[in-house]
Amino acid sequence: MTTTDPIKLGIVGAGGRGGYFKKTCDAIDSVSIHAICDINEEGLATAKEALGAKEAYLDYEEMLDTSDLDAVLVGTPMQFHVPQSIAALERNIHVLCEVTAGVSVEECKELVQACKRSKAIYMMAENYVYMKPNQIVKELARQGLFGTPYYAEGEYIHDVKEYALTTPWRRHWQMGIDGLTYCTHSLGPILQWMPGDRVTRVCCEAAGVRQQDSEGKPYCQAGSTMLCKTEKDALIKIRVDLVSDRPHAGTNYQLQGTDGCYESSRGGPWDKDKVWLRSRDENYRWRDLALFSEVPELAEKYLPENWRNASEVAKRAGHGGGDYFEIVDFVNAVQGKCPNPIDIHAAMDMTLPGLISQQSIAEDGRWIEVPDSRGW
Repeated sequence: MTTTDPIKLGIVGAGGRGGYFKKTCDAIDSVSIHAICDINEEGLATAKEALGAKEAYLDYEEMLDTSDLDAVLVGTPMQFHVPQSIAALERNIHVLCEVTAGVSVEECKELVQACKRSKAIYMMAENYVYMKPNQIVKELARQGLFGTPYYAEGEYIHDVKEYALTTPWRRHWQMGIDGLTYCTHSLGPILQWMPGDRVTRVCCEAAGVRQQDSEGKPYCQAGSTMLCKTEKDALIKIRVDLVSDRPHAGTNYQLQGTDGCYESSRGGPWDKDKVWLRSRDENYRWRDLALFSEVPELAEKYLPENWRNASEVAKRAGHGGGDYFEIVDFVNAVQGKCPNPIDIHAAMDMTLPGLISQQSIAEDGRWIEVPDSRGW
């Protein structure tokens, strides 16, 4: 495959999450959906037609061995991410994997080793980092306008109890385990605002069991909150709550630096994403973050190029455009046109703190070291 050859993509989990990428792939000349795989035999033919795939498989490894694929998108439940990613990497097939990278530290180690052995690339599909507000904050941070970032908050509060019966994997992995297994939507953007830093230790506590499912079995504790200390002595607070009764609030963020700060909207009728930057206002007044994309001279300087030239398909893509831009970056990385933006170690930096938080909460909130995958 050359840098100009279209990438032949396989999608596993095509009947579920993987089926969301049809419009994006159609809009990108350098990728085509070549094959799909799903264990739902009844829906496989429908998914094949809907996605415009040439081939369809019920068995994932058969697809990897039989179909002429360059890359695979792993859109299956979380517990399959590592084994299915490794299976592709062992065949030197590039991997774009949904979050989280893995569900245990031990299997994450196996994934890192597979990446080292493989000639293919691995990218984690953390789509929240591509949302326009998060991209603007990332650019402001890159240009040093926050000074040195030293505190941040991220919250993912999303009542998913309605999925408990229809998706048993969520009932276990997202609603049944204490700690922040599903933390990358919150932690991922923050780590990109603190370039060159990583979480070195965490502690975690929660607010106790407050909900039961329809069978009377308890969900995980509500309001799990993780504190993170970083290599550069910053403090990060992450809250994930998937079981409390309340409106959805999945994109709450704060960032504090020596020369500026940012607070996302919390959804009230007058609240907006807002930023204060010392270089632009010494009087401690908030500015509407949207101005950095709406005012031409600000957009030219601070709105990342991908959003300045965003197509209508990109703007309408799921997760605030993230479902589009992650595919674009993956394709460009595979073709050698750009560095891999969320490679295996960036994926581990976003995933491992949450896995370690499970141990911390089980040990009454004890601070525990987070391993650095670069040493594995």
